[in-house]
Amino acid sequence: MIRIPRPPLPVDLAGHLAALAEKVTATGVQFHHAEARRLWELNTTRSRVRNPIRAALCAMAPGDEQCMYCGEVGTDIEHFEPVARNPLRTFDWLNHLLACSTCNSHKRDQFPVGEGDQPLLIDPTIEDPFDHLQLALSEGVYAALSDKGETTIAVCNLNRPQLTRARKWSRGNAEICLRQWAVAYRDGDEPLMREVVRTVQEQPCADVCQAMLREAEGVNANIIFEAKPDVLTLLRRPELREALLS
Repeated sequence: MIRIPRPPLPVDLAGHLAALAEKVTATGVQFHHAEARRLWELNTTRSRVRNPIRAALCAMAPGDEQCMYCGEVGTDIEHFEPVARNPLRTFDWLNHLLACSTCNSHKRDQFPVGEGDQPLLIDPTIEDPFDHLQLALSEGVYAALSDKGETTIAVCNLNRPQLTRARKWSRGNAEICLRQWAVAYRDGDEPLMREVVRTVQEQPCADVCQAMLREAEGVNANIIFEAKPDVLTLLRRPELREALLS
């Protein structure tokens, strides 16, 4: 998981969402859930609201429309706070994330809360997941740094085998690309430099590159990159860091 800025919606789409939210609110409390579900499934809602929301989420998602939880290909509009728990947030733009079908089906209506009814799941659009999670680059496995991190790993199944394998592959691919960037930089080939950066940014598991950049500036950098000091040197290059983080 990585931090994902959330842009405002176009005025007309925000208006459609507000109108639908008002319709849910206008029903009796006992009917909120049923009405929210009914409105969400309408064909007119699909064309006027759901499709544009999905397009907006795809545009803000990391890489090539990746799941905001695990980094695989995003396919579904996911309600961070489930409709079953809070139907009044069904049409709340701040409650929508892009998720893969696996994360969406695994999370479903789970929404653990802690003290003060605060969510124990990470919302990557309002907080930095790296405050709660640490990625072991050599194993592709997440470790929890907080209760929220531990809960998020469990609920979203962030350490499922296909993900750990994909993260290790992404690290290796990123290292190859970084070395290609170094050759392109030496040769003054700016188009190739940009292409290499785009390849890294759009590959699955965008969190791997983010973790590499963070670890390169950490106290354990020389240990983590002991076998590949050239990669560490590249990860510390200001111009490359700026390009990868843009």
